[in-house]
Amino acid sequence: QVQLVESGGGLVQAGGSLRLSCAASGRTFSTYSMGWFRQAPGKEREFVAGISNFGGRTYYADSVKGRFTISRDNAKNTGYLQMNSLKPEDTAVYYCAAVVGIVVPRSAPGYDYWGQGTQVTVSS
Repeated sequence: QVQLVESGGGLVQAGGSLRLSCAASGRTFSTYSMGWFRQAPGKEREFVAGISNFGGRTYYADSVKGRFTISRDNAKNTGYLQMNSLKPEDTAVYYCAAVVGIVVPRSAPGYDYWGQGTQVTVSS
């Protein structure tokens, strides 16, 4: 199993940037594909970005493509989500998730392990 802890959320103005981190502990981090999801109040959890176990493949939701970048540093057991050009509609709790294997799921049921979430608020 793996434990995931997100950090780096906060309050930013529209157009600003944040970098979220997902610290993993437990099994070897490179064993897992990982993803980022977000959930706004009253809305369902949605896929934001995903990355394969060694970073060779990345995937993005259309709503964040060109603005967000997912990455990972397996030596540090940490995944990242760099968020640029933030918009108010990006406001949500952001979660990192992981699943053993080389496939990168694009929906929540594909992931087995989840962090506690970190709040991102973008003011207009």
